[in-house]
Amino acid sequence: MSRSPEPARDGVSDAEGGGFAVETTEAGLQTLVPGVAPVTLGDRLAVLAAAPLVPAKRQRPVDHGLFDINARNQLELF
Repeated sequence: MSRSPEPARDGVSDAEGGGFAVETTEAGLQTLVPGVAPVTLGDRLAVLAAAPLVPAKRQRPVDHGLFDINARNQLELF
């Protein structure tokens, strides 16, 4: 019923009937999807570099001066 595609001499073959190409690797037979590139180390580093910075320790709240929310609730100036 189900037949596995046979790899070509160079390790990459195209399944009969217009299917996906396959490649023999250490992990076994891998399917190669057209138009999809493997994730490289550079891609992974670019994602880490684009991530927002995270503080090393807990930050104190900004509750003084311009950002003091409780001071905005005052009804009287003096």
